[in-house]
Amino acid sequence: MSTHNTPLPQAPAAAASDGPFPGYSSPIPIVRTHLGHALASEWTKIRSVRSTIWTLGVFALLVFGIGLLVALAVRGTSADLSGATALAMGFFGLLLGMVCVITLGVLTTASEYGTGMIRTTMTACPTRGRVLAAKSIVFFVLAFVVTLVTVTVTALVQTSLLTGHGVESPTGQDWLKATVGISLFIALVGLISLLVGSMIRHSAGAITLMIGAVLAPLVIALFMNAPSLEKVQQLLLEYSIPSQMGVFYDNTLSHSGPSGWEPLWIMLGVTAAAYAAAYALLRSRDV
Repeated sequence: MSTHNTPLPQAPAAAASDGPFPGYSSPIPIVRTHLGHALASEWTKIRSVRSTIWTLGVFALLVFGIGLLVALAVRGTSADLSGATALAMGFFGLLLGMVCVITLGVLTTASEYGTGMIRTTMTACPTRGRVLAAKSIVFFVLAFVVTLVTVTVTALVQTSLLTGHGVESPTGQDWLKATVGISLFIALVGLISLLVGSMIRHSAGAITLMIGAVLAPLVIALFMNAPSLEKVQQLLLEYSIPSQMGVFYDNTLSHSGPSGWEPLWIMLGVTAAAYAAAYALLRSRDV
C-alpha cells in the first residue's frame, strides 16, 4: 500500500475572483443614485404624514377664513378706505397662518431626529448635502404652491366683496406682489424654519425659536417708548417680519425701511446664511 498522500485538486484561480456565486447575475439593476431619487423620497415622506395635511389645511382655513371675515367687517363699516386696496385685507389671516408654515418646516427635519428616522434616511442616502437639498426643494415648492393658491383665492373673494365700497382697484403690480411675492416670502420663512429644525434637532425648541424670531421684535418695539431707544424701535419696526410682510400689501408699520421687493431679497440673504450653517452642522455632527 502506498503511504504518500495524493494532493487534492485545486480550484481554478479564475473561480476565486468570480465571487461566491460564479456565473450568477442579479436581476436587480444597479442604478447610480442622484438628486431625483432623494426628491422622490422626500416627497413621499412629506405627503404621507398627517402633520402635512393638518398644518396646511389649518393654514388655508385661517388665511381664507380671517380674510373673508375682515372683508365682510370692512364692507359693513363706513370707514374711509381711500388709498387702500382690497388685497391689503389678506395680511391679517396670513400673519396668523404663517405659524402653520413655520411648524411644518420645523417638523420636516426635526421630527426625523426625534423618531430616529434620520438614521434610515442617511443610510439610504449617505450624501448629507443631497438630503438637505432634497428636503429644502420639496418643502419650498409645496409651501409656495399652497400659499399661492390660498392667497389668490382669498384675494379674489375680497376684491369681489369690496369693489365699490371705497377701496381702490388693485393694479397688476399690486396683484403680483400680493400673490407671487408674498407666497415666495412665506415659503422662505418656512424654509428657514426647516433649516433651524435641522440645526436644533428638537421640534418644540425650533418652533418656539422661530415664532419668537417672527413676533418678538415687533412686540418689543411697541413697548420701546423711551426717547433714547427711538432708533432701536424704528429699526425693529422696519425689519420685523410682520412689517416686511406688509410691504407686499403697501401697508407697513413704518414709513421708512424696506420697500417694493426688498423684503424678498433680505429674506433670500437670511435663508442663504441659514442654509450654509445647517449644511456645515449636518456634515460635522453625527446623526
